[in-house]
Amino acid sequence: MSQTNRATFGTKLGVILATAGSAVGLGNVWRFPYMTGENGGAVFIIVYIACVLLLGIPCMISEFIIGRHGAANSARAYSKMANGSAWKMIGYIGVITGFIITGYYAVVSGWCLQYIFGTLAGKMSGDAAYYQTYFADFSASAWKPILWAVVFLFATHFIITKGVEKGIERASKLMMPTLFVLLVIIVVASCMLPGASKGISYLLKPDFSELNKDVFLGALGQSFYSLSIGMGCICTYASYFSRETNLTKSAVQISVIDSLIAILAGLMIFPAAFSVGVQPDSGPSLIFITLPNVFGEAFGSVPGLAFVVSLLFYVLLSLAALTSLISLHEVSTAFFHEELKISRSKGAWIVTIGCSVIAAFCALSFGGRESLSLFGKSLFDGADFLTGQILLPVGGLLTSLFIGWYVPKQICRDEFTNNGTLRGSLFSVWLFCVRFVCPISIVAIFLHQFGVI
Repeated sequence: MSQTNRATFGTKLGVILATAGSAVGLGNVWRFPYMTGENGGAVFIIVYIACVLLLGIPCMISEFIIGRHGAANSARAYSKMANGSAWKMIGYIGVITGFIITGYYAVVSGWCLQYIFGTLAGKMSGDAAYYQTYFADFSASAWKPILWAVVFLFATHFIITKGVEKGIERASKLMMPTLFVLLVIIVVASCMLPGASKGISYLLKPDFSELNKDVFLGALGQSFYSLSIGMGCICTYASYFSRETNLTKSAVQISVIDSLIAILAGLMIFPAAFSVGVQPDSGPSLIFITLPNVFGEAFGSVPGLAFVVSLLFYVLLSLAALTSLISLHEVSTAFFHEELKISRSKGAWIVTIGCSVIAAFCALSFGGRESLSLFGKSLFDGADFLTGQILLPVGGLLTSLFIGWYVPKQICRDEFTNNGTLRGSLFSVWLFCVRFVCPISIVAIFLHQFGVI
């Protein structure tokens, strides 16, 4: 499939919002706040921004170059540039990684729908123990998590089958501004609470005594996770870019949007948490166990306000999850559509059904079902471990080595400068980062995950 007859995004805004939507997700609204809380607040944010500049943007540009040059799904794009060598396997790693993540990510996305339903049904009121029991009972249910995960996958399926411009781009233009507006509304409400200034200070005033090895490595890993690098999404979306798309400018704009939403998520959560005395290092449970109680205590003095804020918050989470799930689904849909030479609709059905099966088993692995395990963990945690701590770092490392040392420098320069129509004054800086900074940083992340450093 050539560049001339391949679907493309219709507008520059569509490129930015769709690709930003692939990066913005639960990694920003769920993972970033608890990582910030566990790693010293503002000092973590400073290191994170530095990591986005040195690691995230160069890696994103690398995937842009491969995707646009290949003008095909992730696997074929790498194969074209690898010229039949073993490097082509990087693309297949991305497709496999995206397929697995789509399955278990749908489970977490489904939790958001359950909390919307629970809020509307008046079940989101109680003390901290109530919310802990509520989450444990729901996640261990034999059918509820599966139902919501499948509903989420079918909503994603509907958008994907509409195509690139009428489906992905149109949905992104609607959902990304809506997500931002909802986020700002809750941030304002949270920052106006009594005692909220402590939470704001925690996020904006760095305490450099908190700076240590874990902060650096945690920030590196979060930048990798948050920008959706190494899972085929960025590469696949870049295959829909026009030849006029400025890759460097797009990577910077997307990274700014992604980081802004992550920081706003912190401003949404921590002022409210500090207002009611909740510790910032509450961990992954912050969103689904700790935060509902925070909203109840912080906004409960005004009748109906806690209900409205909670509902808006879980709608926000659902939108963030959906924008990411669309991009993950598209990685595998494009692969099956182009490699099996079947219709886009049939390719999407393979992904939706296959990932529904993965989601079902991952959801069932909660609640002490020990037979559903991987790497000595629940199937859900095992899938997260396999993709997040093994496949993503390996894929990102191999991409950096591939684009930095194997792909001819002139091809990279041509894509970087849009065949000489752009100045490309930062090309040497980008190439240095891809050849040296990115591989070393990714190896450091990988080794840290296993306690080596």
